[in-house]
Amino acid sequence: MNNDKILPSPSFTLSKGINGLDKVLLRESRGSSAEVYLYGGHVTSWKNDHGEELLFLSSKATFKPPKAIRGGIPICFPQFGSHGTLDQHGFARNRFWTIDDDPPPFPTNNLSKAFVDLILKPSEEDIKNWNHSFEYRLRVALGPGGDLMLTYRIRHANSDFSFTFAYHTYLSVSDISEVRLEGLETLDYLDNLQNKERFTEQGDALTFESEVDKIYLSTPTKIAIIDHEKKRTFVLRKDGLPDAVVWNPWDKKAKAMADFGDDEYKHMLCVEAANIEKAITLKPGEEWKGRLELSAVPSSYCSGQLDPQRVLQGS
Repeated sequence: MNNDKILPSPSFTLSKGINGLDKVLLRESRGSSAEVYLYGGHVTSWKNDHGEELLFLSSKATFKPPKAIRGGIPICFPQFGSHGTLDQHGFARNRFWTIDDDPPPFPTNNLSKAFVDLILKPSEEDIKNWNHSFEYRLRVALGPGGDLMLTYRIRHANSDFSFTFAYHTYLSVSDISEVRLEGLETLDYLDNLQNKERFTEQGDALTFESEVDKIYLSTPTKIAIIDHEKKRTFVLRKDGLPDAVVWNPWDKKAKAMADFGDDEYKHMLCVEAANIEKAITLKPGEEWKGRLELSAVPSSYCSGQLDPQRVLQGS
């Protein structure tokens, strides 16, 4: 029996997902798709027009509130990591969002016909633990070329408040040892494996041979993640998110996580558009907005190496 429910908007389908949790399915006319759980406002799947999954979701992910879903794109708000007084990564990824039937105009690509608007407001318990009133509006959209776009605006209603933020994006890769990341060369970063000490990145590009957990500062608006084996390049474009987190737990930490397969670290890399070093402060009535856009394009060869410069220098 098909329990999908078509809503008045033709842009998405609402159905039941794992453990009966509500999820939204977006389909673009050329074949790309995305899946968003209302629990956490959490994108759990993004597929290209060939049906290939582009996001990593752990085979051991538990879809059981209040635990966050392991993989996809968790939203870290109003706190990233342990940078504050709340639980790890704040509470947005552990709350039920609602579909926003009356969203304000979003500065998104008007060509996108596959999108959903979500909204999160604090519960009484949230206000008890964190005494701030806010509205977090999120549009998840698929572009005509299969790009995944997350456009957000956070509005504040009472006293001043500050927060840190990240889209904790888990990318699916063929083999972490074959991945190369470009766009963060020579930048300063805080190393979470060394008490958040500040260092400067050396070398041409990032490659991965061990655990990594770094917050890169003042990063460019475009970052390229090259998967040599799949000859695929992910392009991450961001507005309003100056920092970028790069994370892979490697073998020891992977084995210590109950909701993460022992060898799954080989097939994922988190590259997170973020605002961490300098917290955002909003006065009553002020709004913070920005955008994350992900695309996946074929990589080209140059002197036997995949050439990301065409991607980084392109539009």
